[in-house]
Amino acid sequence: MRRTTTGVIGLAVAGTLTLTGCKNGNEEIPAAPSSPASSAPSAPAEQPSSAAPSSPSGYASDAPAAGGAGMAKSGQTFKLGETATVPFSYGSNKGGTVALTVTAIEQGNPSDLDAFKLGDQVKGKVPYYIRYTVKNVGTTDLSYSSVGHIKGLLGDGSEAGKLAVIGKFDKCPNESLPKGFTNGQTQTGCAVALAPSAETKVSAAEYWGDPYNSLSKNKGLVWK
Repeated sequence: MRRTTTGVIGLAVAGTLTLTGCKNGNEEIPAAPSSPASSAPSAPAEQPSSAAPSSPSGYASDAPAAGGAGMAKSGQTFKLGETATVPFSYGSNKGGTVALTVTAIEQGNPSDLDAFKLGDQVKGKVPYYIRYTVKNVGTTDLSYSSVGHIKGLLGDGSEAGKLAVIGKFDKCPNESLPKGFTNGQTQTGCAVALAPSAETKVSAAEYWGDPYNSLSKNKGLVWK
């Protein structure tokens, strides 16, 4: 996927967001908060391989995935509600395995974006809410980390715009994993994608990992 450049603007709103550009010409604009930053930690880094790690990190290398046995592979496609098992890490010394499931892609109303006061930057765009669950299927404690790198895809396969919200947004809450997030714990999350017009829909979701993850260098994982 094509990468975009960033700039910074200030917003007098309760939350903070990042508007990520897509192939149809949007730009990525991180918005600085008008009050002290949220206490949530930064998004975790991910392991550079979808296979078993080369160093001890608590991965469960044979955890099952609904779309196929073992770890999900780059380019694999799932139906909404199916589960992909992927290696997951944050910081420099914690790694584990999570089962990631995109459960729904819901269309919102353009008026949902009014609270962010972005004006012409989101004029005509329609928000879609990508809802997902994260289950810790390993034994590593992943407390306070968060799962990002989930984006929407338009009908032609190109990227939708992305709003990465830090802070409270009732329409699409995306909280960090809670304290004690260990084996068997499950947390829901949500990502915001922007369709460029009412005639264009967000029809799929992709998880592509961080820049060092093998998924990001290939095709990621797609739910549709």
